[in-house]
Amino acid sequence: MKKLADIGLIGLAVMGENLVLNMESKGFTVAVFNRTVSKVDEFINGRAKGKNIIGTHSLEELVASLNRPRKVMLMVKAGQPVDDFIEKLIPLLEPGDIIIDGGNSHFMDTRRRTQYVESKGLLYIGTGVSGGEEGALRGPSMMPGGSPAAWPHVKDIFQAIAAKVDDGTPCCDWVGEDGAGHFVKMVHNGIEYGDMQIINEAYHLMKELLGMTPDEQHEVFKKWNEGKLNSYLIEITADILAFKDTDGTPLVEKILDTAGQKGTGKWTVITALELGIPLTLIGESVFSRCLSAQKDLRVKASKAIFGTKPHFKGDKQQFINDLEEALYAAKIISYAQGYDLMREAAKEYNWNLNYGGIALMWRGGCIIRSAFLGDIKKAFDKNPSLENLLLDPFFKEAVQSAQESWRNVCTTALENGIPIPALASALCYFDGFRCERLPANLLQAQRDYFGAHQYERIDRPRGEFFHTNWTGQGGDTASSTYLV
Repeated sequence: MKKLADIGLIGLAVMGENLVLNMESKGFTVAVFNRTVSKVDEFINGRAKGKNIIGTHSLEELVASLNRPRKVMLMVKAGQPVDDFIEKLIPLLEPGDIIIDGGNSHFMDTRRRTQYVESKGLLYIGTGVSGGEEGALRGPSMMPGGSPAAWPHVKDIFQAIAAKVDDGTPCCDWVGEDGAGHFVKMVHNGIEYGDMQIINEAYHLMKELLGMTPDEQHEVFKKWNEGKLNSYLIEITADILAFKDTDGTPLVEKILDTAGQKGTGKWTVITALELGIPLTLIGESVFSRCLSAQKDLRVKASKAIFGTKPHFKGDKQQFINDLEEALYAAKIISYAQGYDLMREAAKEYNWNLNYGGIALMWRGGCIIRSAFLGDIKKAFDKNPSLENLLLDPFFKEAVQSAQESWRNVCTTALENGIPIPALASALCYFDGFRCERLPANLLQAQRDYFGAHQYERIDRPRGEFFHTNWTGQGGDTASSTYLV
């Protein structure tokens, strides 16, 4: 074993342990510390026994065991614990040493921490790590951002432990300054919410409208995973639908229908609202989880409020085919909106994001990995300044060709009283996006009528604003603010 470690890691929960084992398996010596020190000894004498892993019992001992520039990675709960460890580490480190946060921190916290740590003469990285426990052990997708000067010192370690695509390219590259890495991870998680919701809506339609059993649904998802919907989430959905409880019945039907969330989807939607980006599909996905959590209220409502009962009259196989197209189209919308948000954030925070590179980072290791991401990379390779995925010829044609099936699924679901908030909102976004003239002209007239907020005219240059005395009793004074 080397006398000094290549990197130190704090936080030996399952993600931290698995990342350490991953690093060690790639030839790196890792020093570890945990706030509950007994956890260090358990790890060293258990999963880490006989490996090039150094157990330490204090932060001072951890720092003393590291090669310069020292690299200390935090795998602790997001929020105050990260700030607490930063404060404890700063006095122990030297100029040029690097603190790395590998948790699910909010990107604005990472922006603040980068500036603060750099002011102390140190370097900082906030990196998104996706792939769950298995990804951490076998190869996650990693999205690092922060102090650019830190990247050359961690690049070999990060790219060695990251997942690889077919040609061996690692699913990890530098994302951008300060909070860019955690921002991209946040958008990844938002898209994950969207993907899961549209899959759940497809499952609900098969179950409630078509009357299909979990075994029958398993076969459909298994087939879909062999085509253009090939992805990790489709794959595990097929596995889940086939899984039996101890009594031989489908386990999925015994799971309570209340969904949890850790907040990253909510952060994505809040950020979209702050930046003025229509992230409609992901927004509906977050609200769908909120509605699911109102279980007792929904049970009460189901006994008091009655609506249309599902009664399918059409061709079952054709509807399943249409459902595949609707899922694919909605998935494109979800990514189009997510990339729209990243593009706006790059302008707001002065980041230089590599959009094709981000798609490549998501190709392997992470929860939203899919063959589909290769097409996104091609789109940005062809046109790095692409304004919206729907304007790329491949995706434009894909969504246009799916239209009839997509509309049939949404219409049939609505007629039969089955909620499809994500599939429907994605279709509404598509129709709104391709609409040259929306009814916001009336909205602006309303705002000017009741609040003198002004409006622009189609027969005058943009940037010239007008106020009308709509009742004949108002004045000519307009509001001093005009926001689009």
